[in-house]
Amino acid sequence: MSALLKLSGLIDALNRFVGKCVIWLIFASTLISALNAVVRKAFNISSNAYLEVQWYLFAASFLLAAAYTLLNHEHVRIDVLSGRLSKRGQIWIDVFGFTLFLIPMCVVVLWLSVPFVMQAYVSGEVSSNAGGLIRWPVYAMMPAGFTLLLLQGISELIKRIAFLQGRIDDPTRKAHEKTAEEELAEAIRAQAEQQKA
Repeated sequence: MSALLKLSGLIDALNRFVGKCVIWLIFASTLISALNAVVRKAFNISSNAYLEVQWYLFAASFLLAAAYTLLNHEHVRIDVLSGRLSKRGQIWIDVFGFTLFLIPMCVVVLWLSVPFVMQAYVSGEVSSNAGGLIRWPVYAMMPAGFTLLLLQGISELIKRIAFLQGRIDDPTRKAHEKTAEEELAEAIRAQAEQQKA
């Protein structure tokens, strides 16, 4: 299990690095959008390529950051049932979810998307819009993003199993950040103190 935990640590480090780099794609997309708007209004010049590169950068940031989101436990959770269970019960739900849903879904998407990307690359597929860009780079973000998500799913599964075996502390606990509930409770307390004063 210690070797698997080391592997989990490496996967976490990879997705942490990718997640911190992806913010620059958002910045680039915003910058291109602003420049496109200024050039279009000031000089009445525009190109579909500017719009498409914004879409490409946004798609890349969304797909590549999915694993980072899972790593930081910021993904959407529906805790109607699991919120009533013990921590071990919640971890078991995660184990089943990763094993039966997340990991198989990532494998299926990879199996279907890699040939799609290869076909677009070989054919040199280009957007049908005037001045459009080649398509395979944005298509390649799908297998890249789902590969990172698959790896993070495996890492999270390893951590959950290690927790169930008593080898590590709760892997779902955020180290330095307060939960949304804690922040809300503090805001309510502060508001109540202001009303008393």
